[in-house]
Amino acid sequence: MGTVDLVAHTRVPRGLGPAVRRALGLLLAELGHGDKSLTLILTNDNEIRALKQQHWGEDAPTDVLSFPTYEPGDPFIPPHLGDIVISLDTARRQAEQLGHSLQHEVKVLAAHSLWHLLGHDHRSETEWEGFRRVQARILEL
Repeated sequence: MGTVDLVAHTRVPRGLGPAVRRALGLLLAELGHGDKSLTLILTNDNEIRALKQQHWGEDAPTDVLSFPTYEPGDPFIPPHLGDIVISLDTARRQAEQLGHSLQHEVKVLAAHSLWHLLGHDHRSETEWEGFRRVQARILEL
């Protein structure tokens, strides 16, 4: 199983962190990267908004940001893949709008971001297939 370090910058509902951390570690292993690690940071809208402004120049909160530690296409993948930052404020709103739990939403966002850390993007419908696949799979773990 891959190693997922959890950092909470906001209040995290009981059980959410361990459940997401476990599922993300299992997904990492299933994807052939069980020897790798990443950091999952759970935060709020204010912090993610500041990060988005700093790194993308956009002044708005978002649900998830990915910060890879290497350039996709580089033949050497480092032991630490990068950081996943999720706003629990935005995730909670999205979960309510979609009619599922916060844990479900955070798992989907974490899987989506992991796929980015592994060098994938979603500029076309074909590229979206990989995202949908990992987002569905994490819910089974």
